[in-house]
Amino acid sequence: QVHLVQSRGGLVQAGGSLRLSCAASGINFRLYTMNWHREAPGKQRELVASISSGHDKNYTDAVAGRFTISRDNVRNTVYLQMNNLKPDDTGVYYCHTRSRGYDFWGQGTQVTVSS
Repeated sequence: QVHLVQSRGGLVQAGGSLRLSCAASGINFRLYTMNWHREAPGKQRELVASISSGHDKNYTDAVAGRFTISRDNVRNTVYLQMNNLKPDDTGVYYCHTRSRGYDFWGQGTQVTVSS
């Protein structure tokens, strides 16, 4: 059984920073691409960042240069370091992976950025 357990989010002022983490179990973590998605109020869930098994990273344009995704294959954990946060970054953040045709999601973490 695949489990993705996320850290808490929080409330931060614009310009501030926050780091999210997601611990995985039930998969051979190092072999899987890990993703962070977010769902803003009234908007569809969107892919924010991804990191492949080879540590290749991709970001949506809205966060490129401000967010950094990383992984620790010893701790089976993926991180999202978010700097220079903006009110538009407010939303629920989900870690995600896909295994054998199935999607697995973390429980979601609320991030609120105040202006």
